[in-house]
Amino acid sequence: MIEPSEPWRDMLLHAWHILPVALLFALPVAVAGGLVLYVLRRRSLATTLTVLVLIPVLSTLTGVLGVSGFMFTPAMTTMVLVCLLVGLVTVPAAIVLGRTIARRTVWEREARERERTAEAARRDLVAWISHDLRSPLAGIRAMAEALADGIVSDQREVAGYAQRISGESERLSGMVTDLFELSRITAGALRLSMSAVPLRDVVSDAVATQAPIARRKQVCVRAESDSWPVVFGSDPELARIVQNLVSNAIRHTPPDGTVSVRVAVEGGDALLAVDDGCGGIPDDELARVFDVAFRGTAARTPDPSGAAGAGLGLAITKGLVEAHHGRIGVRNHGAGCRFEVRLPLAAH
Repeated sequence: MIEPSEPWRDMLLHAWHILPVALLFALPVAVAGGLVLYVLRRRSLATTLTVLVLIPVLSTLTGVLGVSGFMFTPAMTTMVLVCLLVGLVTVPAAIVLGRTIARRTVWEREARERERTAEAARRDLVAWISHDLRSPLAGIRAMAEALADGIVSDQREVAGYAQRISGESERLSGMVTDLFELSRITAGALRLSMSAVPLRDVVSDAVATQAPIARRKQVCVRAESDSWPVVFGSDPELARIVQNLVSNAIRHTPPDGTVSVRVAVEGGDALLAVDDGCGGIPDDELARVFDVAFRGTAARTPDPSGAAGAGLGLAITKGLVEAHHGRIGVRNHGAGCRFEVRLPLAAH
C-alpha cells in the first residue's frame, strides 16, 4: 500500500513493483476486448463504442483486484465501487453517443453518395448534351454552307434543306427548353398554380398534340377511361407530364403498334397509365429510366422528325409528378412497358 506521506522516489519505486502485477491482470482483459472488437467490427457503431468503453473500465477493475491480491479492504471496496459506478455512467453514455454518431455517419455517407450520384449525373448530362447539340449544329452548319456556296441550286433541294434546317432548329430549341425546365425543377424554383384540373381535357389535348407524330410513324394512340377524375394540380405542368409520356411511348413503339392511355381512380388517387409496344425494358435498367440523360443501351440514332430529345423528358416528368405530390413508376407489361402516374384527387 502506498502511503501519502512517502517521498516521490519511494512512490515511484512502489509503482514500478506494482506495474508488472497490474499488467499481468489488466493486459489479458485488454487483449480479450480487442478480440471482441475484431469480432464485432461489422456490427453497429453503438455496440463498438460500448465495448470500447467497457475495455478500460474492466481492465482497471481487474488490475486493481490483482494488485490487492483480491483482499477486500475498505480502500479496495471503495475502489471497486468507484469502478462500477464509472461503468454505470459511461456505458449508457457510450450507447447514446454511439447511436448519435452512427446516425450522423449514415447521414454523411448517404449525403456523400447522393453527391457522387449527382456529380455522375451532371457529367453524363454534359456528355450527352454535348453530343446531341453538336449533331444538329453540324448539320445546320453544313446545310447552310451548301446553300450559301450555291452547291444546292435546285428549288426542290433548297426547300428540302430549309425544311431540315427548320427541323434541326426546333430540335435544338426543344433541348434548350428541356434544360431550362430541368434546372428549375432541380433548383426548387418551380412554382405551380394549383387548381382542380379535369384529366379528360389534359389527356385529350396531349393525344391530339401527338397525333401528327403518331400518324407519321403509323402508331395508333387511344385513350380510355370508365370515369374521368379531376385532380389537384397545375394545368400546363400536367399537360407536359402526359405529353412527355405519350411522346416517349410513340417514339419507342414500332410501326403498326398501339399506345394506350388509361385513366382510373384508385383509392384517393387518380391513376394514369401509358402502355407502349417497346418490347420491354431490361430489369437492370428499370431503376434508371428516370435518370437524367439515360436512354438505355440501344444505339442513339437521331430522329429525323425532330421528335427525339436529349433524354431529359422522363427526368422532367418525374420532377413534375413529385412537384404535384404524386408518384411515378415503370414496369414491363405485355408487349412493352407501362408508365404509371398517381396524382391526388381534387377535393369535392
